[in-house]
Amino acid sequence: MAAGKKKKQNKNQWADHLTRRAKAENYPARSIYKLEEIQNKFKVIKNKNRVLDLGCAPGSWLLYVSRQVGDCGRVFGIDLKALDIELPGNVFVIKDNILNLNNDSFLDENTGFNVVLSDMAPGTTGRKDVDALRSFELCNMALKVADRFLAQNGHFVCKIFQGNDFNAFQKNVKSKFKECKIFKPDSCRKQSKEIYIIAKYKR
Repeated sequence: MAAGKKKKQNKNQWADHLTRRAKAENYPARSIYKLEEIQNKFKVIKNKNRVLDLGCAPGSWLLYVSRQVGDCGRVFGIDLKALDIELPGNVFVIKDNILNLNNDSFLDENTGFNVVLSDMAPGTTGRKDVDALRSFELCNMALKVADRFLAQNGHFVCKIFQGNDFNAFQKNVKSKFKECKIFKPDSCRKQSKEIYIIAKYKR
């Protein structure tokens, strides 16, 4: 009996009120509330915007952004994983690896984004230094995409694990944008090392 109870606790160890709320509101993940906090505070997404979501699975950010940009806006997503949710008509997704993008035309044909979002995270190893380094590599790739495809005065939101390379990445972002803020949403898990860089007005 005790063993069964422990197994159930382990299975649900990451579930919390935000997980339950996301399910009730038909979002596939609680990460929706991180973006909602970012949007409420920094107003990075506007009606009719064209938005690129890197690492878009399982799709919560896509659904949220689609409502922010409205019917005249467009949302594009890229992820290694296929999405198994129904997408609104203003959302377009491809399955690909942003580190080795095989379908360059997807971005080339849709350049001039107003916002680039990256909630990408590496597969964690349990070693904080390794995980932070892998996160740094993903963030550098996200920044390269933003540098290439983000319109002038566009905005960039990027999740990064805090580690030795954090300051260098932040400095690099600051060199490319007029404003750069660090923000940890309340909806992030307390034990998480993730933090978000909010960069506005691409130079």
